Amino acid sequence: MDLTVQIPDDLARSMSASGGDLTRRALEALALEEFKNGHITKPELRRLLGFGTRYRLDGFLKAHDVYEDYTMEDFERDRDA
Repeated sequence: MDLTVQIPDDLARSMSASGGDLTRRALEALALEEFKNGHITKPELRRLLGFGTRYRLDGFLKAHDVYEDYTMEDFERDRDA
């Protein structure tokens, strides 16, 4: 699906001046919000953003101050697996 967002030219120039690909930034912001709201899973977020590894996704989440609740039960389950 293609999604078009209309942004006034002057605002688009201003937003682009801060660096980075505005299209990519918009995708990341939307995807991150959907993940935080529980609308998509971590594997879906990884696929949407095109990250080849879980490690890269974890770095992205950390950079955006998104941390998972990781309990002792989670740790023990991961350890046993």
